Amino acid sequence: MKRLTILSITVVLLAFGAFAQDRPLSPPAKAEGKVGNATITVDYGAPSMRGREIFGGLVPYDKVWRTGANAATTLVTDADIVLGDLEVPKGTYTLFTIPGKDEWTLIVSSETGQWGSRYDEAKDFGRTKMKVKALDEAVETFEIRVKSDALTLAWEKTKASVPVKAK
Repeated sequence: MKRLTILSITVVLLAFGAFAQDRPLSPPAKAEGKVGNATITVDYGAPSMRGREIFGGLVPYDKVWRTGANAATTLVTDADIVLGDLEVPKGTYTLFTIPGKDEWTLIVSSETGQWGSRYDEAKDFGRTKMKVKALDEAVETFEIRVKSDALTLAWEKTKASVPVKAK
């Protein structure tokens, strides 16, 4: 009986492992929206909290964060836009952030195609400040949204946003 139980548990764990390999912990996600005449698309990896402390823990304050998981987060715009006070010509960029307790910095990098944790400050196209808001309800899975007037990031009990408009 004892052998059967151990064998059964092993089979279940192996089956779960195979299933889990088909479903990444931080699956790819996409945010898309229209801002004036511009279509903005953001591709990113969407990690989940899974019981972890995120900001100030897994993601330290005041350090560059890949803004998602896995490959670098990319922003593509088919027309010139303004993010906060940063004028961004149409094109493809990588997004990084520097989370802070009261304010975030959005980094728009001209380097693209790199792994998310590879950051080179010399490739910064520019930076702009983001507003931070505490949320009442936790957001389990990291999400980026492109709205008609803002780019927002939400995870855990934090929402960071930057105004966006077509140029």
